[in-house]
Amino acid sequence: MKLTIGERLVHGWNAFMNRDPTSYSQDYDLGVSYAYRPDRIRVTRGNEKSIITSVFNRIALDAASIDLKHVKVDNNGRYLKTLKSGLNNCLTLEANKDQNYRNFMQDIVMSMFDEGVVAVVPIDTSINPETGAFDVDTIRTAKILQWYPNHVKVRVYNDNKGIYQEVIFEKRNVAIIENPLYAIINEPNSTVQRLIRKLNLLDVVDEQSSSGKLDLIVQLPYVIKTPTKRNDAERRRRDIEKQLSGSKYGIAYIDGTEKVTQLNRSVENNLMTQIKYLTDLAFSQLGITQSILDGTADETTMLNYYNRTIEPIVSCILLEYKRKFLSKTARSQNQTIMLFRDPFKLVPVSQIAEIADKFTRNEIATSNEMRQVIGWKPSDDPRADELRNKNLSEPKDSQTSKPEVTKLEEENQNE
Repeated sequence: MKLTIGERLVHGWNAFMNRDPTSYSQDYDLGVSYAYRPDRIRVTRGNEKSIITSVFNRIALDAASIDLKHVKVDNNGRYLKTLKSGLNNCLTLEANKDQNYRNFMQDIVMSMFDEGVVAVVPIDTSINPETGAFDVDTIRTAKILQWYPNHVKVRVYNDNKGIYQEVIFEKRNVAIIENPLYAIINEPNSTVQRLIRKLNLLDVVDEQSSSGKLDLIVQLPYVIKTPTKRNDAERRRRDIEKQLSGSKYGIAYIDGTEKVTQLNRSVENNLMTQIKYLTDLAFSQLGITQSILDGTADETTMLNYYNRTIEPIVSCILLEYKRKFLSKTARSQNQTIMLFRDPFKLVPVSQIAEIADKFTRNEIATSNEMRQVIGWKPSDDPRADELRNKNLSEPKDSQTSKPEVTKLEEENQNE
């Protein structure tokens, strides 16, 4: 409905003009401020200096693309409906005031790869978690600092104060998620850790080779055995250094009887061979390939990647959510958390028509459900929501036939 000129003047608002003079001024305390986002995950332990972080980020992005929902199932464990709860809001919309559900899922996986274990802490709940069953409103990731028999001490971001704080929680109220690939990624002598150390060594070698040193040996025309001759040789070396540093183009002169040998050639070692070997070994153990990273993997490769790498990670998170955030009463009421992945993401457009025909013909999906997969709006035709084979004619008993009109009624109508 269009607003009149008077209503626009009354209800109009501008972000720059219609502000209270006392709000958000220099005298108004907004809290602690930073030049960067303070709650952002920052990898440590040398991972930030390694290319392995890009692999972790790729896995975290793919894990975040799988949807988790708080649902209700029947007695056979089949999906019935999605529940409207605070936990489902955290899983499908926003985890807290700073992160949506995908950012939060990526934060979990990256923190889990970096530390080996991560805690998911309920921040805002319906009641005190220590008094009984509770509904989760907001959640955050936290680093575990200390382990106790029934408690854990974590370092978690307080979004009200804008700082990190150390808090002790009971284990039964905190989702403690351990990396299922811990033996490959986080063990001190694991494949990934060995690869990181080799990459760090390669960086050291590169810095040394590009440090600007000439690595020269000057052969003098006399034997250097006495202290006097060594002092003469030292003065000659300093003289050559002074010529090179003081010259505009780095040119120096030597005597005709002196000989110069240059050593700044590449040192033959098997460092690159070891890095290539460890990279291929780490990729195979993680279930990832170069084609997955550059986006050229086929459907079979991606399916294997999701089954061997992504599914164990997401299932580990899902099971811990069930244990800690769903009470026994909720589980007895057939409440659970399920994961959903769009099976048509990897299907090319050329195969959509054939798949749609098979799904509707075998009464697996309705026409409107297949239209949603394509991205089209639902049809208003009631038959588009019927789960039946459209290639077969309707049964006679279901067809709506017109009632027979008697001759007397026809005469009355004609009159």
